[in-house]
Amino acid sequence: MGGGLEQLKGNVLLIMADNSTLISDTGRSLLADSSILDSKVTEISKENIFVRSTSDGEEEMPQIETRVVLIQEAAKCEELLKALEEIKVPYIKTESVEEYEDSESPEIETVFVIPDFQDSVFEGLHKADCRVLGPPIIKHCARKGEPLPFSCRPLYCASMLNLVLCFTGFRKKEELVRLVTLVHHMGGIIRRDFSSKVTHLVANSTQGDKFRVAVSLGTPIMKAEWIYKSWEKRNEIDFCAADEEFRKEFKVPPFQDCMLSFLGFSDEEKKNMEEMTEMQGGQYLPLGDERCTHLIVEENTVTDLPFESSQNLYVVKQEWFWGSIQMDARAGESMYLFEKPASTELKTSVSQLSLNTPNSNRKRRRLRETLAQLTRETDMSPFPPRKRPSAEHSLSMGSLLDISNTPESSATNGETPKSCAKPCKNSTPLLPKQSARWQVAKELYQTESNYVDILTTIIQVFQVPLEKEGQLGGPILAPEELKTIFGSIPDILDVHIKIKEDLEELMINWMESKSIGDVILKYSKDLLKTYPPFVNFFEMSKETITKCEKQKPRFHAFLKINQAKPECGRQSLAELLIRPVQRLPSVALLLNDIKKHTAEDNPDKATLERAIESLKEVMTHINEDKRKTEAQRQIFDVVYEVDGCPANLLSSHRSLIQRLETVALGDDLCDRGEQVTLFLFNDCLEIARKRHKGIGAFKSPHGQTRPPASLKHIILMPLSQIKKVLDIRETEDCHKAFALVVRPPTEQNNLLFSFQMTTEEPPKEDWLKMLCRHVANTICKADAENLIYATDPDSIEVNTKDMDSTLSRASRAIKKTSKKVTRAFSFSKTPKRALRRALMAHNSVEGKNFCTTESYLGGRLASTSSLASVHSPSLISLPSLFEKRSHTLSRSTTHLI
Repeated sequence: MGGGLEQLKGNVLLIMADNSTLISDTGRSLLADSSILDSKVTEISKENIFVRSTSDGEEEMPQIETRVVLIQEAAKCEELLKALEEIKVPYIKTESVEEYEDSESPEIETVFVIPDFQDSVFEGLHKADCRVLGPPIIKHCARKGEPLPFSCRPLYCASMLNLVLCFTGFRKKEELVRLVTLVHHMGGIIRRDFSSKVTHLVANSTQGDKFRVAVSLGTPIMKAEWIYKSWEKRNEIDFCAADEEFRKEFKVPPFQDCMLSFLGFSDEEKKNMEEMTEMQGGQYLPLGDERCTHLIVEENTVTDLPFESSQNLYVVKQEWFWGSIQMDARAGESMYLFEKPASTELKTSVSQLSLNTPNSNRKRRRLRETLAQLTRETDMSPFPPRKRPSAEHSLSMGSLLDISNTPESSATNGETPKSCAKPCKNSTPLLPKQSARWQVAKELYQTESNYVDILTTIIQVFQVPLEKEGQLGGPILAPEELKTIFGSIPDILDVHIKIKEDLEELMINWMESKSIGDVILKYSKDLLKTYPPFVNFFEMSKETITKCEKQKPRFHAFLKINQAKPECGRQSLAELLIRPVQRLPSVALLLNDIKKHTAEDNPDKATLERAIESLKEVMTHINEDKRKTEAQRQIFDVVYEVDGCPANLLSSHRSLIQRLETVALGDDLCDRGEQVTLFLFNDCLEIARKRHKGIGAFKSPHGQTRPPASLKHIILMPLSQIKKVLDIRETEDCHKAFALVVRPPTEQNNLLFSFQMTTEEPPKEDWLKMLCRHVANTICKADAENLIYATDPDSIEVNTKDMDSTLSRASRAIKKTSKKVTRAFSFSKTPKRALRRALMAHNSVEGKNFCTTESYLGGRLASTSSLASVHSPSLISLPSLFEKRSHTLSRSTTHLI
């Protein structure tokens, strides 16, 4: 057979004289770069002609005819014979190659077709540099209607045709030779050096420059098993090794060869990350294990490592972990190395002013300055960024409690400038006081601006990256999933950008006669078009997010990375997407508030009513079946439990978030030490105190079966009025205390409400975060954590000392009794009809007629105490509340004297 093969070598045309070095017994040629040869092969295979060489640039090679020799089993395959007939190539059937040892012709090229590339016949042809093809490549050409490809190497199938592969991390030469040979048999091209032309990197290690470049270019990184499995499918004509569904099973996982440990995470987070590590091909080890290759650190909680790290250990931030999963490849550690934070002095939350002076006025002034300092950062300017304000608009510490950094409006309105407060010694002249209508209009603009920022964040941080073409590792989500999640958010943003611009123009050129309602009416049709499609399918959007996060690790990692960005305020995508659902009811409430502060002769009064009706029309188009009946039932329970609860608490968009039992630490809302219940809703805070037992019981003449209300309404406060939430530090004299810094639109000074929690659940930290989150949602701000401010109790004159002592309880009881007696003997006129009804009710209970002076006085006393518990269901404003409290306190003081 050897002699016959030597004769056949003359019948086979070679492209280049030195190409024989590409195939050798040692396999050295298989590791060489085949790009030079392959570039020539590509051009030749297109026209199925041989390269014409010239002798001295003049003589041309004669045209050579291709002849196919079918050996052994290949000659018996009817499908193969039919394929050769379709491409019009002559063929010869034979059992052995010895039959052609005398056939030597320079005008005929012989192509051998054998079904097995592993037997002795193939080895002999291969060593003789014969052109060898497999049956699948001929069937492939026949199906595509293409001529037989030219290849100086044996070519069995087209599974890796046009694929360019590069190898890295292989230590064993025999394994690499085997892989390269199989790639060539399947039509692939091998490159020694990695470049942008490489389509796949076959890696046995996640180290090295080739791996890093492949990750940065988004080149698929495959296991060696991918080549072996592709070779197993070599007889499938339509099989392609580059098929996404096939190759994703053999991609090198991000954490291959990595052993991870985690530091600074909660137990739940750590468990989740350990499961993700195993899913992504890695292993997790206990903290401090010497085998660990990567230590993942929660940089927000960890300030120092518990041990000295070795040189071989990568100490990286958690962003490296999630980024690797998102890219579906191990990210470079150099960008994510953990650095110990620089030691800086802790910032004091409030000014540590000494309040131990006997001068009470000075103490109150310093308290006001402290509250002003706390709220200064939250007071947003209603205007676009400008140059730094001049000195005449700067504020001193004494004037920070006043809203004075506003534009001049009195000159425009023809009003006489009035100072909001008397400036202190070093203060500059204050700007005139603005109207309540301007204050609420400013709040409308501020919330609109924040809302536009949040919608922009949703699109730029989440939607645009997910829809971007050419993502590393391929698309994270399918187009239909993206459409379900984001819906009409871009259209909603376009409408609100226009609304914001119009409101901005209105606020810059403010006049009381300016129409705010016209701005809403101008875009009412756009709102009607964009909102219902999104709100109606919001639940489906949330479900899609939850499902994709569970089923797609890359999407889970994408959310982890982006939700941690500052512009998201550590809110989840679902929490951000709920803003459009809440926005229209919030705007309607603000428009109602503006209407309350609009004069009857102002033309905008009627316009605002039409604007509110237009928003209601939009909201009626939203699917009412999606309303949460359970939340509504809870609100009704609150209304029944709180005596005098405002009727407007009942609203379709409102839901109860949390109930908290506290004790009042100040005398502003009620007496110090009284039990106060806080009902946190998604947009307001209902504050009620425990009802006092009256001297005479009042019974409804209709005989109600519902149990009497156990609480008494104090105030229903919109969350937008809360400017700061104070986390009061724990001391010996102060435990579980917090405070709210509040400013209503009609007030120029900050008000302080302080409380002490009386229950263990929820924990104070969780309660404060929950409260701030909903305050931020109401004012459309993402950075809810900036609303919490830690402070010392002495700075705001708050303590819980002796709150539970017997003396303190007795003192409070005496104070309550004195107030009741004062009200009972008050000379203020009581309506006769109400007084008569109260006296009759009391008399019917006692079974007596009021014919004597004693019985009359007893009836008088009982009736007034009963009437004191009857309140109008209307919403009590903070200013009227404090006027009432100060009046009551003055009467009690007079009585005690």
